[in-house]
Amino acid sequence: MKLMRVGELGHEKPAILDGNGRIRDLSGHVADIGGAAISPEGLKKIAALDFESLPELQPGRIGACVAGTGKFICIGLNYSDHAAETGATVPPEPIIFMKATSAIVGPNDDVVIPRGSVKTDWEVELGVIIGKTAKYVSEADALDYVAGYCLTNDVSERAFQSERSGQWTKGKSCDTFGPIGPWLVTRDEIADPQNLGMWLTVNGEKMQNGSTRTMVYGVRYLVSYLSQFMSLHPGDVISTGTPPGVGLGMKPQRFLKAGDVVELGIEGLGTQKQTFVADI
Repeated sequence: MKLMRVGELGHEKPAILDGNGRIRDLSGHVADIGGAAISPEGLKKIAALDFESLPELQPGRIGACVAGTGKFICIGLNYSDHAAETGATVPPEPIIFMKATSAIVGPNDDVVIPRGSVKTDWEVELGVIIGKTAKYVSEADALDYVAGYCLTNDVSERAFQSERSGQWTKGKSCDTFGPIGPWLVTRDEIADPQNLGMWLTVNGEKMQNGSTRTMVYGVRYLVSYLSQFMSLHPGDVISTGTPPGVGLGMKPQRFLKAGDVVELGIEGLGTQKQTFVADI
């Protein structure tokens, strides 16, 4: 299933994309796409509905594909080829950092370049959405705790991230730096999350063209690993790292400016398109 949220910011309706590409209203059956609705039991109830009988929603703004996210957890340097392009060593354990949930926006919303930014960058990433509480789970059982997958753009301000002391969070959490969606694609529709093509363009120029095959730490491992340190709850998002082609790794380096248009996609998970604008 492809679950989504449609409507103006703060007024999104839960919805599903039917087999003919029409958006169907789920608000008569679930409060939102999050919490109990994306638990194994909640997803079974949605799957049992007659989608063709649901009210059709007209296309409009698409919101972030999951609501009520408590934690937005990101993994750094998780692609061997990306680590190589930045001159970094692949870490012996996953690098974990948090992206503020206030950064979350819809997949096609404008992204605001923060005041003082000189190095705003792009990162196409596979997002993993948790569907039931995970604590001390084994790698073998890890996918049982995943509701589905989504496309994310881990927008980053590299000067804030690496040149202003402290942790990476300040370069990752600016308002609008977390586009998510367009869909939460349920786990049954993605046969192998470690074999998905992914790409990103800036103003039509291909920058990233990779695959989740080059992940150092795969989805199963990451869910299990994170659950050793903290409980993962329904609606939590794990953004699993990016392949090569980011602006930081280019020679000379290249970063985003107001008016730039970024488009990105992952096989089976849809596409995003953002216009970058100046903070005023």
